[in-house]
Amino acid sequence: MKRVAGVGPCRVNAAPLVEAKGGCRRIVVGVDGSEESKEALRWAVRQAELTGSSLEVVMTWELPVTPYGVWTDYDASGDTREELEATVQETLGNFDQNDIVLEALEGRPALALLKSAEKADLLVVGCRGRGAFAGLLLGSVSQYCATHASCPVVVVPRSP
Repeated sequence: MKRVAGVGPCRVNAAPLVEAKGGCRRIVVGVDGSEESKEALRWAVRQAELTGSSLEVVMTWELPVTPYGVWTDYDASGDTREELEATVQETLGNFDQNDIVLEALEGRPALALLKSAEKADLLVVGCRGRGAFAGLLLGSVSQYCATHASCPVVVVPRSP
């Protein structure tokens, strides 16, 4: 028995990805530029190569909130897309842009990842493990994804 996501003891079984309709497997990975998310991206790339899956890399942005309200005319999709491309380039080096789909999405990270992963075979996220017992706790995004996703979720732990 292993403890998963701080929820309680449960059996952990590894299952192969199941082919989606049309025979295409799809993996979604969330990145935010942190070292933990880069590790998740590397893991997802290896898994996509092993399973012949397509890979979608998602980075999110939110409308800024100020003491005067929300900037409703603000659009950070272009800046987020540039940061996403730079993060993928830094993490993977030269990559074939035809092999990886990059998505810059507006919204709260956990909710945007769950939406992107609705028809995915696997969702991959990193784990910062912030908290009193760093390394023992999942971050809020990974915890939310692990408990609410409609597909299997892999939470890649931080490297020692």
